[in-house]
Amino acid sequence: MAEPDFKDLEKRMNGALDALKQEFAGLRTGRAHVSLLEPVTVESYGAEMPLQQVGTVSAPEPRMLAVAVWDKGNVSAVEKGIRNSGLGLNPVVDGTTVRVPIPELTEERRVDLTKVASGYAEQAKVAIRNVRRHGIDDAKAAEKDGDYSKDDVKLAEDEIQKLTDTYVKKVDEALGEKQKEIMQV
Repeated sequence: MAEPDFKDLEKRMNGALDALKQEFAGLRTGRAHVSLLEPVTVESYGAEMPLQQVGTVSAPEPRMLAVAVWDKGNVSAVEKGIRNSGLGLNPVVDGTTVRVPIPELTEERRVDLTKVASGYAEQAKVAIRNVRRHGIDDAKAAEKDGDYSKDDVKLAEDEIQKLTDTYVKKVDEALGEKQKEIMQV
């Protein structure tokens, strides 16, 4: 194994941060966001399909989602799919549009969501630390192969640790923003 590839390490750490942001996007904060309905499936034409394949999801108001159903025959299936999704939403049919009001979050639910967000952040930090470990292992392997001196290994470890600290700080910042967003009334 050659010396650590710092660009690859940074790319992998950034990937962990991006994955965290995706997880955060799926956490309901009391505001309407089209990603909230991504897990919903609809029985249409005898098959289960993602909601996005039978209509267009939009957020016309801060606390309302709307699904413009393309085929009139699928309106009741879309309503049923959203109602049975386990998201705790009560859709209302309005012609070929299904309106989905987003209920207020209770204080207890907000506290639960901040704990979930903290768990996601911890998973991202673990992923970043695993990338760090791989980079340091690469540096030690390069030393064994004769490509690196002890000083080179120390410099590489310091550089990898700085990169790790930067990404852990970004995770903490993203968590802080998400918790603040969740707790806002």
